[in-house]
Amino acid sequence: MKRYFFHIAYRGTSYRGWQRQPNVRSVQEMLEKYLARTLKLPMISIIGCGRTDAGVHASQYIFHTDLVSIPDRLAFMLNKQLPDDIVIFDIFNLDYDLHARFGAIKRTYDYFWHQPKDPFLVGLSSHCPYPEPLNIERMQAALAIMAQQSDFAAFCKSPDKHNTTICHIKNISLYQDKTGQRFRLQITANRFLRGMIRILVQKVLEIGEGYSTLEDLQHSFDTNTRGAKLKSAPADGLYLSVIEYPKLQLPSQTIFPIFDLQWNKIH
Repeated sequence: MKRYFFHIAYRGTSYRGWQRQPNVRSVQEMLEKYLARTLKLPMISIIGCGRTDAGVHASQYIFHTDLVSIPDRLAFMLNKQLPDDIVIFDIFNLDYDLHARFGAIKRTYDYFWHQPKDPFLVGLSSHCPYPEPLNIERMQAALAIMAQQSDFAAFCKSPDKHNTTICHIKNISLYQDKTGQRFRLQITANRFLRGMIRILVQKVLEIGEGYSTLEDLQHSFDTNTRGAKLKSAPADGLYLSVIEYPKLQLPSQTIFPIFDLQWNKIH
């Protein structure tokens, strides 16, 4: 048996997330179905680099499966059959043991939002129709607070389901396009908790709009407590965008047009 790694991307709008679940459409279920059909196997099981929630996208995603062999043109064969919102970039075999999920050392997510209504960004970026410009200085201060933390129990949908709520953020940055009305928040860490990124993004937006304060944010970290109702930013703006492994470099093959805008990092 050989371990084959699949480098893919998908638009999550039509799926209830990556993970296979009963009676719902998932990315994992779709890939397993077409892999088994193409390889003429009764069934096949794949292991992904992580879970994405319903509606969340992945511009770079890795999964693995163990097989005796594969056809030379398997990627081409799969792309002809898979729905248009899933693409196989590459398939490769490594000469050392690596697990798609547990072998990853860093993950990067990007969250996109725009203030003016734009029909061409529907499903690819979150529309945040705040009437006033966001306070960038307060938002930057919020990111600085987040970057200094390690325990994110207060920003997780179900902290009790995790063995630990400790995450080490490597980078968290805010970008703006040349119009000043489109934004990109990028965050890299060794791991993330369930719902953590969208909750953090929502908190940054609330602070930028003035609905919440930096003091509230710091208090949540200091006490590991959250408000009565934990809010999340919409799923359509979130992308899993980079997966990093030791001894393995995967070139980005981004296919979403929004990634190609001219983004200026806000300092």
